[in-house]
Amino acid sequence: MLFSEYLHEKAEESRHNETVGYFITTIGSIFFVGGQTITLTKGENPEWFLIIPYNLAPQPYNLLGLSATVFGFVLLCLGIALSIYYARERTWYMKQLHKAHSTEEKELIRKEREDIIGNRHRK
Repeated sequence: MLFSEYLHEKAEESRHNETVGYFITTIGSIFFVGGQTITLTKGENPEWFLIIPYNLAPQPYNLLGLSATVFGFVLLCLGIALSIYYARERTWYMKQLHKAHSTEEKELIRKEREDIIGNRHRK
């Protein structure tokens, strides 16, 4: 297996992982918005810390809204971090792939030149 083929496979794997990160971000935003919606529609004047409700009435839907909000926020942050990490990793693999491809191309050109020069000397 050539080094460029290995890098190509790793870049594809990184692209897949980046897509998974985007899906996690999407799921996190859905949970976050759902939790906020539950809190706003069912909560009785909750107190807020930035975007997270606290000091809620002890009712099940308030706990559900708070849980969905916190879980969604964690997934949202995790998804964004994973997407950025794997995008940077794929960029590194693509740079290395470009270097390996140019090196292999130079080697191929050098061999072709040697073959042409060798054929001239044989005649």
